[in-house]
Amino acid sequence: MIWCRFLRDDAVSYGVVEDGRIKEVSGSPFGAWDYSGRIFAMADVALDVPVVPGNFYAIGSNYASHVEERGKVRGTGAKYYDVPRVGYRANSALLPTGQNIVKPQGSGEQFQYEGELVAVIGKKARRVSPEEAWSCIFGWTIGNDVTERDWQKNDPTNLRGKNSDTFKPMGPWIATGIHPKDMRTQVVLNGKKLHDFATGNMLFDAGAVISAISQTNTLHPGDVVWLGTDELPVNIKPGDRLDITISGIGTLSNAVVAE
Repeated sequence: MIWCRFLRDDAVSYGVVEDGRIKEVSGSPFGAWDYSGRIFAMADVALDVPVVPGNFYAIGSNYASHVEERGKVRGTGAKYYDVPRVGYRANSALLPTGQNIVKPQGSGEQFQYEGELVAVIGKKARRVSPEEAWSCIFGWTIGNDVTERDWQKNDPTNLRGKNSDTFKPMGPWIATGIHPKDMRTQVVLNGKKLHDFATGNMLFDAGAVISAISQTNTLHPGDVVWLGTDELPVNIKPGDRLDITISGIGTLSNAVVAE
């Protein structure tokens, strides 16, 4: 099933995507819901972020190639972690598919993307095992972890480097009933494919990451966990367009503009 969140006539609703149309629901996928009876063409609505999370987690250093290549760039060598290295992100940075990533005034050339799989939580999780954690996942969406690398290096809280306005595109919707082992991630910049990797080839899979978070932080329905990226991203600039596709989910598309 494909769940979306959309805007029409200044109202935000959830809907189920079928055959290129949206069947509006009353309620939400994280609680009681029913079909409203209204059906819209995709072209007649604006997709919003598929969920506004109560809590927004993200793991770094979760693919071997990314760890190796980032280590070369920093001149430090690869640094692997024994446990998931999880951070927290700001909802104020979220951006729907189709809207513009804004490169802030004063930001440098090392302005980059990271195409990521996102786990959407569907059931309360507290001190769950990695195996139990899988049953707490409602579905999957796509995230673009936009990062200003100079700010990231000099600001240990990541307030600017990863959480500035528009730095967290997410969408286009939530897909259920699929598994990361069957997915591939592709990143296309201005029509040229730059990355194509096995989405599930993580150092810590979704179950391990969610389990680690749940030992100290309770996860709730609607929370999201971003699961990292592979390979080494390149710099992006105003005028560029990014399309991040994960098989079984869809494509997250955003252009870049200057502030």
